[in-house]
Amino acid sequence: MKPLQKTIALLFLSLFLSACTLQESQTAIEIRCADFYENPHITNSVEVELGDEFTVSLCSNPSTGFQWIEMADISDPGVLEQVSHEYGGPSENGAPPPPGTPGIQIWRFKTLKEGTSILSFEYSRDWEGGEKGTWTFVLEVNVK
Repeated sequence: MKPLQKTIALLFLSLFLSACTLQESQTAIEIRCADFYENPHITNSVEVELGDEFTVSLCSNPSTGFQWIEMADISDPGVLEQVSHEYGGPSENGAPPPPGTPGIQIWRFKTLKEGTSILSFEYSRDWEGGEKGTWTFVLEVNVK
């Protein structure tokens, strides 16, 4: 194969692979602190494809004593499965942020079958007498 033909073939191959990568959608739902300050009880919906994974990222500030539940409440565990949960601390240009700066908690879910399931999250101070459900997030997930 001549050098020009190789170059053209590689160009088409890279375009094809890029198109394949772009078609694999990664749904990400993110709710910022400002959103919860405006409305402490947020409801949303999303449509995802069977076999996809998606993330839910919610503002969190553990220095306040509040935290989101680790395991999301899943109305139909046959439709969705929680894969992971982690805290992502804030950072500013690689330098540590000031104390008390909020970060995010991130949940990853995968779809198991077509249907609808409701995810519920609650932001509370868990100790006895602590504030419960100060913020809530409910997500209706339709798997197609």
